[in-house]
Amino acid sequence: MRNRASAKHHPHDDAPDTDQAFRRLAALPPGPRRDTLRGEIVEAWLPMADRLAGRFRSRGENYEDLRQVAALGLVKAVDRYDPERGHAFESYAVPTVTGELKRHFRDHLWTLHVPRRVQDLRNRVRFACQDLSQTVRGRRPTVAEIAEQARLSEEDVRVGLEALECFSALSLDAELPGSEDGYSLVDALGSPDPALDTVVDREAVKPRLAALPERERAILYMRFFGDMTQSRIAERLGISQMHVSRLINRCCDRLREQVLNDAA
Repeated sequence: MRNRASAKHHPHDDAPDTDQAFRRLAALPPGPRRDTLRGEIVEAWLPMADRLAGRFRSRGENYEDLRQVAALGLVKAVDRYDPERGHAFESYAVPTVTGELKRHFRDHLWTLHVPRRVQDLRNRVRFACQDLSQTVRGRRPTVAEIAEQARLSEEDVRVGLEALECFSALSLDAELPGSEDGYSLVDALGSPDPALDTVVDREAVKPRLAALPERERAILYMRFFGDMTQSRIAERLGISQMHVSRLINRCCDRLREQVLNDAA
C-alpha cells in the first residue's frame, strides 16, 4: 500500500491509499484473510499514529507507552471505520487516536480526579505559556498575558495554573517547605472532632428536654451543660444529693425511652 493519495482526499500528502483495502475488508468474512488485510491496513497507518503520539511527548509520559496507546486507538478506528460513508479514513482516525491518548492521560496519569474541563484549561494554559516563552524573556508571563494568548478569562487561567501543579500528588510523608525538624504533611492534617458524634444525639433530645418540668430541666442543664457535681446541685436547690441522683437517673431514662420511640 503505497502513499499515493492526494491532499484532496486526505489532510496529509503522505497518507497511505487504503480506500480499496477498506472496501475489501468490509466484504470479507471473519477469518485469516480478513485478519491479514486488517493488519496490513493498521501497519500502513502506524506512522500517522506515531505522529499523533509525538504531540503528547512533552507531558511527562514515556514515548513508547504513548505509541502503544496511539496504536490501540488506530486499531479501534480501523475496526469501526465504514468506507460507505464517503469520508476519508484519516478524518475519522485522527480524532479517534487523539481521543484515546487524551483518555490515557485523564484515566491513568492524574493522581487526583480532575474534571475534564479543568484538564482542558490546564492544557490551554500550558500551550499558551509555551508560546509566550518565545516572546517573554527573563520572567514568567502574567495571568493577563496568558488569558489573552489562550483566549480565556483570567479566572479560567488561574484554574488552569492551579491544575498545572496537580498532575501528581505529594506523599503525606513529604516534608513541608521551610521545615527544619522533619514536619511533614501528615503532621498538618486535622483529626475528627469527638464532639461531632454527639451532634445528632443532642438534636434528637432537644425537644424532649424542653418539655421537662422546669426543676428537672434545670438539674440536667446544671449537671451535663454546667458540669456541676450532684453535691453542688443539691446545695443550690436545697435538696439531698441522693434526691438529685434519683431525679437525674429518672429523667435520663425517660428521655432515652422517648427518643428511641421517636426514632422507631
